Amino acid sequence: MILGVGNDLIDIRRIEKTLERYGERFIERVFTDVERRKSEGRRERAASYAKRFAAKEACAKALGTGLRRGVYWRDMGVVNLPSGRPTLKLTGGAAKVLEEMTPDGYEVRIDLTLTDDFPLAAAIVIISGLPEKGDRR
Repeated sequence: MILGVGNDLIDIRRIEKTLERYGERFIERVFTDVERRKSEGRRERAASYAKRFAAKEACAKALGTGLRRGVYWRDMGVVNLPSGRPTLKLTGGAAKVLEEMTPDGYEVRIDLTLTDDFPLAAAIVIISGLPEKGDRR
């Protein structure tokens, strides 16, 4: 069952300007260490950060909270599974909201797709509840 859906579209040039103006202060406030390592190693650094920023916005929409109710930027981090599939790791307030919205007897799957085509970057997040193993309804 789908618990939440969110999407976001961002202009990469906006992130480029923010990186130029605020640099490390912006990066530290918004991105996790994993996201920073991934983006700093990219030739298209601003596009990499823009996709991750869009993923956080889309995730906040899928949670139904936006960036309030204790949900902060760094509570939502883009990570890759061993298969390479991108997903989001939620901590802090975002993890708490996710737990509250997940019905008993279900486990969560967060699907994430990221794309960019200068000057735009986009993300779509789908949060699903899957019956726990052994409890296939």
